[in-house]
Amino acid sequence: MGYQALYRVWRPQSFIDVVGQGHVTKTLQNALVQQKISHAYLFSGPRGTGKTSAAKILAKAVNCEKGPAAEPCNECPSCTGITDGSIPDVIEIDAASNNGVEEIRDIRDKVKYAPNAVKFKVYIVDEVHMLSIGAFNALLKTLEEPPRHVIFILATTEPHKIPLTIISRCQRFDFKRIGSKEIVGRMKQITLETDVPCSDQAMNIIARAAEGGMRDALSLLDQAISFSEGEVTEEDALTVTGAVSQAFLTKIAQAIHEQDVGKALDLLERLLSLGKDPSRFLEDMIFYFRDMLLYKTAPGLSEALERVWIDEDFKNLADALPPEGLYSMIESFNNTQQEIKWTNHPRVFIEVALVKLCHKASASPGEGYYQELLQKITSLENQVQELKEKGISISAEAKTASQPKPQRTAKKQFKAPVGKINVILKEATKQDLHAVKGQWGQMLELLVKQQMKSSVALLNDAEPVAASSDAFVVKFKYDIHCQMAMENSRFVEALGSIIQQTIGKRLAMVGVPEDQWVKIREDFLSLQSNDMPDTKQEEDPFIAEARKLVGDELLEIKD
Repeated sequence: MGYQALYRVWRPQSFIDVVGQGHVTKTLQNALVQQKISHAYLFSGPRGTGKTSAAKILAKAVNCEKGPAAEPCNECPSCTGITDGSIPDVIEIDAASNNGVEEIRDIRDKVKYAPNAVKFKVYIVDEVHMLSIGAFNALLKTLEEPPRHVIFILATTEPHKIPLTIISRCQRFDFKRIGSKEIVGRMKQITLETDVPCSDQAMNIIARAAEGGMRDALSLLDQAISFSEGEVTEEDALTVTGAVSQAFLTKIAQAIHEQDVGKALDLLERLLSLGKDPSRFLEDMIFYFRDMLLYKTAPGLSEALERVWIDEDFKNLADALPPEGLYSMIESFNNTQQEIKWTNHPRVFIEVALVKLCHKASASPGEGYYQELLQKITSLENQVQELKEKGISISAEAKTASQPKPQRTAKKQFKAPVGKINVILKEATKQDLHAVKGQWGQMLELLVKQQMKSSVALLNDAEPVAASSDAFVVKFKYDIHCQMAMENSRFVEALGSIIQQTIGKRLAMVGVPEDQWVKIREDFLSLQSNDMPDTKQEEDPFIAEARKLVGDELLEIKD
């Protein structure tokens, strides 16, 4: 192939080229200078953040003929050979396709042989979490005490799937998502050296769409260059990434502020007709109002704005919208984003959200409302003063009653998914529940080891109350704990992986507050009894009293 993708051409060849991972590169450089090279490393982090690139740079640095040095020279035969892959002593393994015991045993047998061309034999195992349990066990002893001439570098995007016995034998480095400014800086360098004109707004759009991954950003830039005709413009970047322009978001925000339901729905129709992703649109709206809130409440933090440029339209709209309205918009769009995950008609939910926001905007008191209220209060005070001068008394109660009382906003309560719980109860068995309860304590310990202590605290007063072959119900004592646990996608994913590890199969978790669980369970039992024609509608009073005392779980009725 004559053409190579940008992310392959511009792959970092030195630690200084690795963007956004200074905490990792500095530690590795100091270890190289002080000759404190470990026998095993674990590089973990999101995709496209430089894990494999850093592993190859480290392999070059330890084998460089001009070392030990903080950077490989990239000129000696060792460095050039590792770069082009011609040196057999640096072995890259894809664990996704070589995840069996036999492949790891082959490594274990060959690791004792000395390297041929360089000082150290380096094994780079990518996506190591894909190895089977048997393969991990085969790797344990070799990873802990390899020969002096061998270095293992394991790379993964899901470190929670790696056994703790493997992690404890490695020096772990966590790669973080790269900031938008650092990604833009790297893209500017590339476009300048390749003589490709690209606007700053287009690069900002691409950087935000990459979500912290340099490889994703360069792939999108490569795609935008192919799509554009000469210069990469803002419209080209929006088309390639599927994002929504700020001007379009401002029009929708203005329609909400002006309480124009028709205009808001028309704009949504135009947006979806262009093939934009509804979930991406909601995300853009959330960040748009988030940036507007920061601009209003903390003008000095302009560098923290992620999705907007401060133009005249944005300034005017920010001055017109009160902070309370921004809170409501962010909350409404966030709830809609959660709801469309469980539906095949996301457009309906977005339309409902826009209509509600327009009605809220019309009902919310603005500055004119408060001015009118102050005028009425002043007028009433003048009338009271006139009555006092005439000798007519007025009670304090009547005076207080004339003033409007502040309305209390009801706190939104977490609503448990009744339909899902009823499905689980229909298929629930005691064996499945005992299996979950038997491993519950071990699951909490594994969550603590994965540095999720705050999430474990939510489960202190929670317990499994029903389980089927593919899901289980957890009862929470407090509504807020249930809501925080179920809305934390990282916690739910980690708990699902731990359940699969301990029980042997993956179960979906459904949370329910204690007070709602009692009602749901009673309704389910009554429904089941109504469906059975031979079941007596009236329960024996002695059995009913026993049920109140000990509960259904401990009650056993025998004829």
